[in-house]
Amino acid sequence: MAATYDFPSDLLAGQEELRQVQAELSALLKRLPWSVEPLDGFSDDTGWRLVERPASPGWTDDEQAEVEKLRRREHELVVFVSTHRYWAELTGVDRVHARSRLKHAHRRPPPGGTEPPP
Repeated sequence: MAATYDFPSDLLAGQEELRQVQAELSALLKRLPWSVEPLDGFSDDTGWRLVERPASPGWTDDEQAEVEKLRRREHELVVFVSTHRYWAELTGVDRVHARSRLKHAHRRPPPGGTEPPP
C-alpha cells in the first residue's frame, strides 16, 4: 500500500495554483505565433526532417506582458513549493514519493477505489 502524506493546506494550494498557471501558460503559448518578433516564414529540408514555419506577425505588447506575468508567477510558485518547510520533515525516498504524490493531489480516487498512480 502506498504511503499517505498529510500535506499542509498552503502547500496543496501552491501546487494547485502552479498546475493551473502552467496549464494557462501552455494554452497561451500554443495560441501565439511561433516567433515573438515578426519574422518571414521559412522551409528547411537540409536536416534529418523538413521544418516549415509560416510568416509570424510576432507577439503584441499585451501578449508579451501576459506571458511574462505567467512565467514570473510560475517561477514564484515553483520556488514556494520546492522550498516549503514541509520537505524538511522527509528524507530520501520518502521525500521523492511525497513530491510525486503532491503533484497528483488534485486527482481524487474513484469511490471505493484506490489512489491514482503517481
